[in-house]
Amino acid sequence: MNTAPIALVTGASRGIGKAIAKELAKSGFIVYGTYAHNKAEADETCKEIQELGFQAQMFQVNVAHSEEITAFFDTVVKPAGTLHVLVNNAGITKDGLLLRMKDQDFDDVISVNLRGAFICAREAAKLMVKSRYGRIINISSIVGEMGNAGQVNYAAAKAGLLGMTKAMAKELASRSITVNAITPGFITTDMTKELTDDMREHYSKSIPLGRLGTVDDIAAAVVFLASAQASYITGQVLGINGGLYC
Repeated sequence: MNTAPIALVTGASRGIGKAIAKELAKSGFIVYGTYAHNKAEADETCKEIQELGFQAQMFQVNVAHSEEITAFFDTVVKPAGTLHVLVNNAGITKDGLLLRMKDQDFDDVISVNLRGAFICAREAAKLMVKSRYGRIINISSIVGEMGNAGQVNYAAAKAGLLGMTKAMAKELASRSITVNAITPGFITTDMTKELTDDMREHYSKSIPLGRLGTVDDIAAAVVFLASAQASYITGQVLGINGGLYC
């Protein structure tokens, strides 16, 4: 019988989520990853983890739809017995200036980045409370702390995650469940690869450490917060931004 702990990573098919899934698998977790649309990317991530000799499975779950989340927990997570770690990483952007932003673009970003994280945390907490153990790690953003022009919806969602983290930490602490957030700065992902060379140079110069972060920088922090060594850390926001916002 396999007694390895289970970690759920939403938005695990690429970028930061993929790096987190890989590092958690290397640390001994059975990884359940979710993806919204791109099955090919999800399958490739799963294959890479398995080829390293670790355990992972990918499931199509659009966290914007609460019924998909609850069905996933009912059919996959609950039958596994319990859940040790939840990483709320799934997120989207639909950028636009305030005066031109459509209601739907605001609602869509809130639905995935904030409401989806809430539903996942609620369902995960039901299992964690019973076992009196758990780690919930919310991937927010530096944008949720300092704002960013053209991202009113994204900033609101990521700032909301921070408040939600602190409230959940207070509610769940008595059951030995920790809840923390990570706020990545400018990280090299598909999103930042779209920046022009001039923009990349501008951002790099504004970062005290002089470079953009990597997905591995974020994954390493998640592994720590998921570990026994972080058992006395809860309700905290860990900024991983090269000193950009300190």
